[in-house]
Formats: sequence, structure tokens, C-alpha cells
Amino acid sequence: MRRNLSTSLKRRRASPMALYDRLPRDLRQWLAHAALPWSAQSALKLWQRALREARGDVQAALAALSRAEARLITRDAAQVWGAHHPAALSPATAPEAPR
Repeated sequence: MRRNLSTSLKRRRASPMALYDRLPRDLRQWLAHAALPWSAQSALKLWQRALREARGDVQAALAALSRAEARLITRDAAQVWGAHHPAALSPATAPEAPR
């Protein structure tokens, strides 16, 4: 018997770790410290776009990845942690940091 499973989901052709291992070194280092659990596929897609927009500047591309991650955290923070969590507040409504 082959598989007793009926699904419309696509089957993985490669292991997630193999995909991760093939990522560029700078992207792998960024992912190692990322706050969100990025898939290798989505991280690579965002990395390629950021690198293209930064005209090959790796540091600018890494900064773009960090900004994208911060936007995602801000978007989801209110739902996950509540509306009063500091990450859920937009920069315009966030309380001023002590000086």
C-alpha cells in the first residue's frame, strides 16, 4: 500500500535543512538571530528582492530584512500579546522612551 493519505498539499521535494544549507552565508547568519521562524524559501525570496533593491549592498539588504521582520512583529503583536504590548503600538502612538 502506498499512502493512505488524501491531500491537496504539495509534497516537499527537498528537506528543509538542505534548503537552509544552500542559503547565502550572510542570510543564514541573519536567520540564526531572527526573532521569527522564517522558512528558507521565504527568507531567500525576501533576501533576493532586498539585495536587488540595495544594488548588491549586503548590509542594506540585511537592514531591509530586519525592517520587514519588525513590520511583521508589529502587525501580529496586538493579536498575539494584546493591544498594549510595546511592539503592538505604532511608532506614532508608542510612548516616548525615557531620556
